[in-house]
Amino acid sequence: MIDSKNSIKMFIKLRGIFYNTTINTIFFFLLLIGIQNSSNKAKVNLLIDETIQLPVSFIIGTSFISGSLIGGFLSLNFIKSSKSL
Repeated sequence: MIDSKNSIKMFIKLRGIFYNTTINTIFFFLLLIGIQNSSNKAKVNLLIDETIQLPVSFIIGTSFISGSLIGGFLSLNFIKSSKSL
């Protein structure tokens, strides 16, 4: 038999993941719309190679969105582990 307490916790976590993903996807589409006329471009130096020239606003925006997405997922995991202590 399924415990109602666990199913409520799972629903809350799935709702948090859904909200986090949805909000960051909306931010990404707004970012794509906003950088249409961006003329400042730069390359990102990776460990092995460098990327093509990308708008600076796209580089900054995607780093913000990826940090927000990862932070949202980590906070859901942290809430779980702190309540079990």
